[in-house]
Amino acid sequence: MVEFRIDRRSGVATYQQIVQQVRQALRLGTLVEGDRLPTAAQVAATTKVNPNTTLKAYRELEREGLVEPRPGLGTFVSRTLARPESEGDAVLRAELAGWVDRARTEGLDREDVEALFGAVLEERFPRS
Repeated sequence: MVEFRIDRRSGVATYQQIVQQVRQALRLGTLVEGDRLPTAAQVAATTKVNPNTTLKAYRELEREGLVEPRPGLGTFVSRTLARPESEGDAVLRAELAGWVDRARTEGLDREDVEALFGAVLEERFPRS
């Protein structure tokens, strides 16, 4: 089951953070078709997020065709975003982990790494 982490200082709406975290879990294969998402009450208990915020996020994910509500049972993943894992993925993940370790050794904290990675990512994959 996915555990949501909400960053209230990020400037990103809470429901969008939930949507983004579900998408990421679907991309990484952490969530797969048939998995049940935590209930709005469970999310509220662990993150102090209003249950309606979670429901808004789940409705957006439903509109995208990623989840489906099953009355009385919960919300379930209806499709994945993961691509079949290749050997190249493992190599890239290991290289990225090494880069993050070097960045930490150089004194960068999480926010520094996110900013640096985000800047390079934007250079290489600009948004239209």
